[in-house]
Amino acid sequence: MSKARKLSQEEFRTIQLLELDMLEEMDRVCRKHDIKYCISYGTLLGAVRHKGYIPWDDDADIAMLREEYEKFRKVADELDPSICYFQDHFNDPEYLWQHGKLRRTGTTFVRAGQEHMKGKTGVFVDIFIMDDCPESLSGMILQNIWCFFLRKILYARVGKVNAKGLSKLCYKCLDLISVDWVYKQVDKMSKKSSNSTPNRVRSLLYPLFDTMKNYHHGKDHFGIPKSWFLERAEYDFEGYKFYGTKDYDAFLTFFYYDYMTPPPVEKRYPHATVSSFNFNVDSKNVREKLHAGRII
Repeated sequence: MSKARKLSQEEFRTIQLLELDMLEEMDRVCRKHDIKYCISYGTLLGAVRHKGYIPWDDDADIAMLREEYEKFRKVADELDPSICYFQDHFNDPEYLWQHGKLRRTGTTFVRAGQEHMKGKTGVFVDIFIMDDCPESLSGMILQNIWCFFLRKILYARVGKVNAKGLSKLCYKCLDLISVDWVYKQVDKMSKKSSNSTPNRVRSLLYPLFDTMKNYHHGKDHFGIPKSWFLERAEYDFEGYKFYGTKDYDAFLTFFYYDYMTPPPVEKRYPHATVSSFNFNVDSKNVREKLHAGRII
């Protein structure tokens, strides 16, 4: 069993600032090519509630509709390689998740329980792909079941090591199924996605959020309005301007309900634990921010 490491306050803030550098660089490339992205989930919540990161949030989230994501993939090599690079299963076959990431150049960052994984590591920004859902409720339900199965096949590479009992056996069986086969199934679903359709959207192989179960029913449970990623506004974030959905209130209410009320102190913790890391902070931009006292 891997041992999780506790980050110091400065190390935690360094992660945030390294990610901020990557957000700036991604924003530069997206503005150049008119690619519509949105800061999303906790990053949008941080922009609205804190004008920057949620103090205890250790990651940054971007979302793009499928058409925008495919445009970004084609120009991702324009990212400054001294800052970051784009990673997905197609340019790193050992990377197993369906959504892409920006990885901070020269860093390592290994989640506890994933030490055996062979894909490139590093401080990261998630880029979630929003694909079309079927229009009917029955179609959404079937799609969700199918996506659950495909997601578990990918996760089997982690689950077969960390799970116990019957779950471990199930993951070992799922691990026998080809990862490439999973991506062929995802490709079939994603080809139906278009900015111009009225369909709701979701990140196909990412779990549906518990808050969706708690506060929403029917079609709302399986997807969110596409307009949230087409109609955008700029938001202040750590002194910079990034795009997010124009209807931030509807988005944040959907996912977090009473989003302006912070959770109790005992629930303010990072998303996942880390077992090893090396930040290699050689960015003048990051060093200056740390030395300026921009530490939470």
